[in-house]
Amino acid sequence: MRRNLNSLDPNIVYFDLETQKSASEVGGWTNIRRMRLAVGVTYSTGSGRYDTFFEEDARALVEELSGADLVVGFNVKRFDYTVLSHYTAVPLRQLPTFDMLEHVKRTLGFRLSLDALARATLNEAKSADGMQSLQWWKEGRIDQITEYCRKDVEITRRLHEYAREHGHLLYDSRDGRKRRIDTRHW
Repeated sequence: MRRNLNSLDPNIVYFDLETQKSASEVGGWTNIRRMRLAVGVTYSTGSGRYDTFFEEDARALVEELSGADLVVGFNVKRFDYTVLSHYTAVPLRQLPTFDMLEHVKRTLGFRLSLDALARATLNEAKSADGMQSLQWWKEGRIDQITEYCRKDVEITRRLHEYAREHGHLLYDSRDGRKRRIDTRHW
């Protein structure tokens, strides 16, 4: 059940997913829907726990997201929701969603990776990348994909919380200096 975002304890669901196939395996980035869900991970502030979803759990994942007061992700509108749209008729883009990448791009005029933000702001790197996850899928190493996806959700949550608390995120500019991204309007 969705709670009011103005309440003291909104249910924020942080979300990420990994796919079974790469863009090249499905005919390009215009076919994201065909990449298929390998693993999805959520962290709900309402329950205080991480949950893992596999392809056969896609409907339950959609229900989890639909019940959130706010879904927070990184490139979630363009990528994750498009992958999930293969499994549901629910208009995912209409869910109350904060896509961190959208806001970074809107603020700076260019995109930054989750890893770049994590390294500069949290002094922490991602544990792997999407290409490694695809290799793990081919090797049947679902536990590795799950761990990687969960770590991305944790990083997304921590960055979002940092931005809300401090009013900025950090990134390393091309000249090697740390720069701030104003997040007060987030």
